[in-house]
Amino acid sequence: MNKKKVINKPLEARKASPLVVSLSAVFLGIVAGCVFILCIGKNPFAGFERILFGALSNTRRIGNTLGMSTQLILIGLSVAFAFKTGLFNIGAPGQMLIGGITGSILAYYLPMDMPRIIYLPLIVIASMLTGALWGFLSGFLKAKFNVHEVVSTIMLNWIAYWIVYDFIPRFIIDPTISVKSKPIETVHTLRADWLTSLTSFSTMNYGFFIAIVMCVVVWFILQKTTLGFNLKAVGSNRFCAEYAGIKVNRSIMISMAIAGALASLGGLTYYCGYSNIMEMGKMPSEGFDGIAVALLGNCSPVGIFFSAIFFGILKMGRGSLAATGIPTEIADTIIATIIYFTATNVILASFWNGLFKSSFSRKEEAVAAALKARGDDRGVDKLSKEEFKQLAKEGKALVAGKKEGR
Repeated sequence: MNKKKVINKPLEARKASPLVVSLSAVFLGIVAGCVFILCIGKNPFAGFERILFGALSNTRRIGNTLGMSTQLILIGLSVAFAFKTGLFNIGAPGQMLIGGITGSILAYYLPMDMPRIIYLPLIVIASMLTGALWGFLSGFLKAKFNVHEVVSTIMLNWIAYWIVYDFIPRFIIDPTISVKSKPIETVHTLRADWLTSLTSFSTMNYGFFIAIVMCVVVWFILQKTTLGFNLKAVGSNRFCAEYAGIKVNRSIMISMAIAGALASLGGLTYYCGYSNIMEMGKMPSEGFDGIAVALLGNCSPVGIFFSAIFFGILKMGRGSLAATGIPTEIADTIIATIIYFTATNVILASFWNGLFKSSFSRKEEAVAAALKARGDDRGVDKLSKEEFKQLAKEGKALVAGKKEGR
């Protein structure tokens, strides 16, 4: 016979979940967006209706939204994975470029008649390896020479930028447009005929399914493996982890290598899936957007997935705002506001914790009154959830009666 769960958590342990805090940040960001739209004399409801229309009104737009969200998922996972080890991977833009240029060069020089079942895993593995190397460089500098990862990743961003600037004209230049690479043939991208037909010629591609697989892989590594435990231990307290026998320097290098591989995979899905060209002199903004995705998703793979979809909706739907006379920059402002509220999650968490604590205190008072009326000397921690709920209902009337009697 299964035992009923007992309420044994102290009052202080009842805290707001990360989901509540994230949803609060989204709600406040949307409210702020409504205020911004009202300030320019427009209807906020019409504005958000157009955003949803532009992102979700038909199969093609839904496919485009998922295609845009793909790289955001992968970049968010990259940033979150580094966060778990106490590192800040701001090098995702450069890692995206490295993954993109690797995939693009292979797309031009591998035989066109190569079976896709061989070709696709080949470019995915190659891009992840180059990205892992790019991330490893930053991890190595951090571990061996204590070079802060923010400094090294920013510098590596610009090294990747100039590598792409050199490699495009050297290997894959489009003769008709000197600042872009030659378009990749569809058969050598991550797009699939069945997906294209299913989503009415949208940009959705195999990268979306790769992103889902990576969410599962990252969750498994962090929650079910010794490596994940070691990485999180290093992120929680590097010195305690070292004292416990965990090889901190190795963990830092592994973490940054995996983060680099994920971001590089995001670059592959962007330049060889969502798009089929690379441009010279352009740093991908999606590499920075992934930081916001990771923060809003609380660095959880599941949270990052839905956070990326949300940002994908805002990004794809903003183009439709022009029909209402609302500047498309409003959508970017909403995203920025949500990020600010997410960054102040301590304040939001304190607010919700105060509400939960007050609510539970009232219930506990009601239960104590009901137990006293019954002559039951058990404590709250000895009650099952069902008993607690029932006694709370009974005690509520007793407490109300006492207050009225006063």
